Amino acid sequence: PLRLHYRTLGKPHRSAGRVDNAVLILHGTGGSGAQFLQDRFAGELFGPGQPLDAQRYFIILPDNIGHGESSKPSDGLRAEFPHYDYDDMVAAQHDLLTQGLGVDHLRLIMGTSMGCMHAWMWGEIHPGFADALMPLACLPVAIAGRNRMWRDLIITAITADPDWNKGNYRNQPTRALRNAAGILMIAGSAPLQMQKSYPTREAADAHVDEALARMVSGFDANDLLYQLGSSRNYDPSARLDQIGVPVLWINSADDFINPPELGIAEREARRLKHGRFILLPASGATHGHGTHTWAAVWKQHLLELLAESSPAGS
Repeated sequence: PLRLHYRTLGKPHRSAGRVDNAVLILHGTGGSGAQFLQDRFAGELFGPGQPLDAQRYFIILPDNIGHGESSKPSDGLRAEFPHYDYDDMVAAQHDLLTQGLGVDHLRLIMGTSMGCMHAWMWGEIHPGFADALMPLACLPVAIAGRNRMWRDLIITAITADPDWNKGNYRNQPTRALRNAAGILMIAGSAPLQMQKSYPTREAADAHVDEALARMVSGFDANDLLYQLGSSRNYDPSARLDQIGVPVLWINSADDFINPPELGIAEREARRLKHGRFILLPASGATHGHGTHTWAAVWKQHLLELLAESSPAGS
């Protein structure tokens, strides 16, 4: 059986026969719901008087399939674990809400990175289930170009390592995982932040050694392969114009994974009925792809979305 772990803050409230205060927040590749409890996120959003005050909202933070404390290859099945994809992950999220928590409606779906992509899928697969969508740090098109390539580089590095042994390794293939960690570090980096934090050759070299050791120690090769592979058939672009609820979509200009020069976001945003795209300029406050969890940078926009999408009388 599938195990789907989750955390909640606050309590559900019902009005006119359905839950009216539930907020689903979805994490990125390799993450878990626990990441949203960090001060940079929870400390800006969940406290008294803040945009998603947990005394007012019922906040749901799942660990998606293959992540955190939910079912994943490293639990024991290894390479025999079913090859899940984003459709499976969204279906499990829906089951968690409706069958596990009794939530039949969402005030908001917010997602970061992979969760951002899941938010688009929710808007199309379950129209009207949420009052509003807030995708952060992604594009609503098939993963191609450089975004596909860095994922392929990691997958190839692991599967080509003899120590991987077709997923039946006794010890982690650390050489391949070190290469994977390096790619992930660059993909998630922010140039201004890195230059500020590591302004000398010695500081930069020391950070590489520390960061790679820390990242590799937290990896399982099969889990990482499955996480990256799960995006293989993602492409919500065909039905973007069918999303009927307000959408506030935010990327940052220093995002390596979703570079603004592609122009994809501006093109696709024009197809949204009730949506707008905001590109945050690179600054000392942005953190590359990871800007999605530095809520102070964009929480004012969240307040605007909540006001815009507020049901009549609430």
